[in-house]
Amino acid sequence: MACDFQHVRLGRTELMSSTLGFASSFGIASPDLEYAFERGINYFYWGSVRRPGFGRALRALARTQRERMVIVVQSYTRAASLMGPSLGTALRSLRTDYADFLLLGWWNELPPERILDAARRLREQGRCKHIMISCHNRLAFQRFAQEPDIGAIMVRYNAAHPGAEHEVFPQLGAAPPAVIAYTATRWGDLLNPALTPAGEPTPRASDCYRFVLTNPSVQVCISGPKDRSELDEALAALERGPMSEAELGWMRRVGAEVKKHARPNSGVVSLVDRLMGAHTP
Repeated sequence: MACDFQHVRLGRTELMSSTLGFASSFGIASPDLEYAFERGINYFYWGSVRRPGFGRALRALARTQRERMVIVVQSYTRAASLMGPSLGTALRSLRTDYADFLLLGWWNELPPERILDAARRLREQGRCKHIMISCHNRLAFQRFAQEPDIGAIMVRYNAAHPGAEHEVFPQLGAAPPAVIAYTATRWGDLLNPALTPAGEPTPRASDCYRFVLTNPSVQVCISGPKDRSELDEALAALERGPMSEAELGWMRRVGAEVKKHARPNSGVVSLVDRLMGAHTP
């Protein structure tokens, strides 16, 4: 059966994580992140857009709760010599000695050895525990899963873009890396009544997160709330639990219509997707 939305072990790692994670890009900050942590959220993504309030909240939590947190730091660098300084800047900003994951951002093929070696050295130095990789080429994930140094992958997956169900998840092997999903709401398009098929209810954000997390291959779904109201709606996904087959069918019908009529993934939308690796809720 699907994930029960409780804390899960992340793939081949020793880390235990909430099934919902929050990204730094969209405005959520103290005291709302502390409120979320008290309700079980411990996965925090320090991505390309790093809002000060999010950083303050992580620093406050890390003072006493660091061992209970999963902190992901992203780097887009293509220069191996810059990876250490990039990670160091992020760690100093968060006032922590290490990241649980160093995320190598937007590699559509396996990174060259100089990049992987730089990440391995940082892991050996204790500055990160594990290595993650994100990608926009679904067919590349099978190769990533075969690389023992890659502990997690970050993949786009939602009801309008379900291709990972066929092209990624079945190809990850018997001992797969952790799977982190993003763009659950398709940049908000799945929440747009104007794109909902006639006679169907429009999904809530929590429906989009539930759809993603009901797939047993996914361990964490990233959300980007900007305020307490959106945070509470994200947390509602955990309270409501996995979707029934009827609900999954409804979401797929909505998703197919959204994909047919929504704006293309170009311009600002594509840039946000690629730079942030997350989504607005």
